[in-house]
Amino acid sequence: MTIKNVGIVGCGTMGSGIVQTVLQGGYEVIVYEPEQNFLDNGLKRILKSLDKLVKKEAITPEENQKIQKRLSGTIVLDELSNCDFIIEAVFEDIKIKQDLFETLDRICKKETIFASNTSSLSITQMASFTNRQDQFLGLHFFNPVPMMPLVEIVKTILVKPEVLMTISDFIDSLGKFSVVASDNAGFIVNRLLSPFILDAMQAASNGVATVRDIDTAMKLGLNHPMGPLMLADFIGLDVIYSASNTMFDEYKDNRYAPPPILKNMVLSGTLGLKSGRGFYDWADMKNPVPVMLN
Repeated sequence: MTIKNVGIVGCGTMGSGIVQTVLQGGYEVIVYEPEQNFLDNGLKRILKSLDKLVKKEAITPEENQKIQKRLSGTIVLDELSNCDFIIEAVFEDIKIKQDLFETLDRICKKETIFASNTSSLSITQMASFTNRQDQFLGLHFFNPVPMMPLVEIVKTILVKPEVLMTISDFIDSLGKFSVVASDNAGFIVNRLLSPFILDAMQAASNGVATVRDIDTAMKLGLNHPMGPLMLADFIGLDVIYSASNTMFDEYKDNRYAPPPILKNMVLSGTLGLKSGRGFYDWADMKNPVPVMLN
């Protein structure tokens, strides 16, 4: 199996990062968004990021031009029909993904491999929406995609070994490191990370310590680049809430139950960095201010 042309569905924060990474890996990329304004914003984000690499002398202007020539965008899903590999990076809603994969399965050539960038939803369930369950897997990138070295490859019981090897080689070609996980909610990273973040939220809510002190303690005490509450703001509190509910539904383990503070923040639209406020006030991006919860 040879991958030359890659289709990416979704050009938001994750999708645009995946597009950039795949482009820099030397592939032809076509990215799809259903609305032109979403597509334009995503493409602008990618080009701006590439221009920053030129300013940092990470790539040359000539390399940037070559990369951009391999990029195209569309609002017509049928234009992805001849791709060798398609990566889905849309909102974590199983019904949206079902409709998308049913359509892709119908329009794409039979050799096309499908992958979802979901962080917690069932790959097996998504694969069941298609007639190519043996060519369907999870491909979980981490944000910011161009900088984060890890990709989780999620295998189902039906995926063919040669498909798994093809995608492993593909990840290697992007300069990333891959690990293989079975299709269980949360895979490896989120299954272990979620209780850590949720416990930090509960501790802050119960007055164990302030947001600042919890993050400082875990950052310096464990030599982490940032504390769990700031990390939660970066990930998105709505994303964590959705993933935690998914894992709780699957494992029935209270470690994954979202604490009340997380539910209330999401319901109020306090989603972290993306909304400007979460466990920190992000009015000044360079100097976020911890929020007093009690």
